[in-house]
Amino acid sequence: MARAPLLQLSDISLTFGGNPVFDGLSLTVQQGDRLALVGRNGSGKSTLMKVMAGLVEPDRGEVVTPVGTSVGYMEQDPDLSGFATLGEFAAAGLGPGEDYRVDVAAEGLKFDPHRPVATASGGERRRAALARLLAQAPDLMLLDEPTNHLDIQAIGWLERQLAETRAAFVLISHDRAFLRALARSTLWIDRGEVRRQDKGFEAFEDWREATWAAEDEARHKLDRKIKAEARWAVEGISARRKRNQGRVRALAALRQERSAQIRRQGTAAMAFDSGAQSGKRVIEAKGISKTFGDRMILRPFDLRVQRGDRIAFVGPNGAGKTTLIRMLTGEIAPDTGSVVHGTNLQIAVFDQNRAALDESVSLWESLTGDPDMRVGGRADQVMVRGQPRHVVGYLKDFLFDDAQVRAPVGSLSGGEKARLLLARIMARPSNLLVLDEPTNDLDIETLDLLQDILGDYDGTVLLVSHDRDFIDRVADTTIAMEGDGRATTYAGGWTDYLVQRQESAGPEAAVAARPATGSAAAQAGAPAKPRAAKLSFTERHRLETLPGELARLEAEIAKLGEFLADPQLYSTQPARFAKASEALAERQQALSAAEEEWLALAERDEA
Repeated sequence: MARAPLLQLSDISLTFGGNPVFDGLSLTVQQGDRLALVGRNGSGKSTLMKVMAGLVEPDRGEVVTPVGTSVGYMEQDPDLSGFATLGEFAAAGLGPGEDYRVDVAAEGLKFDPHRPVATASGGERRRAALARLLAQAPDLMLLDEPTNHLDIQAIGWLERQLAETRAAFVLISHDRAFLRALARSTLWIDRGEVRRQDKGFEAFEDWREATWAAEDEARHKLDRKIKAEARWAVEGISARRKRNQGRVRALAALRQERSAQIRRQGTAAMAFDSGAQSGKRVIEAKGISKTFGDRMILRPFDLRVQRGDRIAFVGPNGAGKTTLIRMLTGEIAPDTGSVVHGTNLQIAVFDQNRAALDESVSLWESLTGDPDMRVGGRADQVMVRGQPRHVVGYLKDFLFDDAQVRAPVGSLSGGEKARLLLARIMARPSNLLVLDEPTNDLDIETLDLLQDILGDYDGTVLLVSHDRDFIDRVADTTIAMEGDGRATTYAGGWTDYLVQRQESAGPEAAVAARPATGSAAAQAGAPAKPRAAKLSFTERHRLETLPGELARLEAEIAKLGEFLADPQLYSTQPARFAKASEALAERQQALSAAEEEWLALAERDEA
């Protein structure tokens, strides 16, 4: 016997300010569903989730939840008024003896349940709201950006909890790694329509591109048909006016159909101006350390940052990532050691707290009121990378419409605030970018664009992020701050860091990550011989990091091999086939060279 759905939306229509958000929307959430809810910023994801939760009443349609079914909702800005502590809020609604669930969640999500609500940060409030939802264990969980303000360890804990739960859930997140690990189906909101694909998130982007390609083809055919009918109307209607009025009406209907189609929103026209080139040496830090009170933030640490480096800083919240970057940029002084900057540095900072944004002013004033962007006495012009631009036109580059230009910054969503902050820093020339949690609240398309423009940026990037996928895509060096003031430098991104850290844990942990070309003793996990002094520091570091590079190359070769195995690929997509073939050859060559390098260094080390 089929089980009743947990939630059913039928013919939902909703309008805000005259613009329809949804019209005739219907969807069903079944028991066991694990749904990723994706779409552009402003497409209505959070609004739809509030409709599901019963917090927003639709103009038309029904929201049906069977009797006895519990639905829990975690919102982005929880209201904690009326509660003294975070733990009291998180435990609300629990039965006697169930408070332990809050303690378990508080430990995993890293917040103090005894902290007064009045002194709690926005991130702590969100973690308490997430703990409340997990402790209540409803039949259906609705989670709106649950990974924002979580560090990577807490994200991993949450990922395990959701993977093991028997509850259904609908999940909004920008974190690709999180979505890939958890989602079994995808709900895609696009221009008021919700589509569903019962595949994991890893299949979403191919599905989206195929859908858009089919839509473009249908629009192209419609345009050709309209042109043909219009030509007939001009050339032949005068001779056959009466008997062809039906065809004229059909042409009018075609034009109405075309005008009713909603065009896709374009991508933001974002670009960084690299400005004047900095010196080859950007930052040289020697022996820097920092202590606050009796707490060691950073033990003596050395770092050389070269022009063009992409360095990611990872670690738990409070480990000192932002403090280290502030020392490197000269904002605060280290207790010991020295920091020397290279020549011609122009620094631009993306602050995760959005401190540069005044929420009481309009978007217009946020740009024209900035002395670095003001154009003389003009109240409607801003200076963008050395050229004057009308403020409205520049804001449209970042997907803000005319109605938003005069609206207060405080009315924007989290993703829109992030885009506005990017608009501010992208207007100025820079050759050192400091990006502190830039991925929070951005939609996937904007994240892709940000990754692309960082790839084209000629300057240097210092990145703090908890988005594992974004780190892998952007960083060539990762500095891990794992507590107790320790900072360790690893080559590569997040995945490379994990492999190298596993190797450093000991011979047994290193066996799985060692390349197959290694000696039999190494593969068997035999204790490493004492290292000879012949290898230089650079060679020693290279020997330690090569296994991670080999593992990455092997994984990329395997993925490209699977892609090229499609017999239809060459005939249907010859450009992608050629590009993938070139990439495969490059990686095979790189793997061969890396294996030879590893063997040579290992032999010298064992001599």
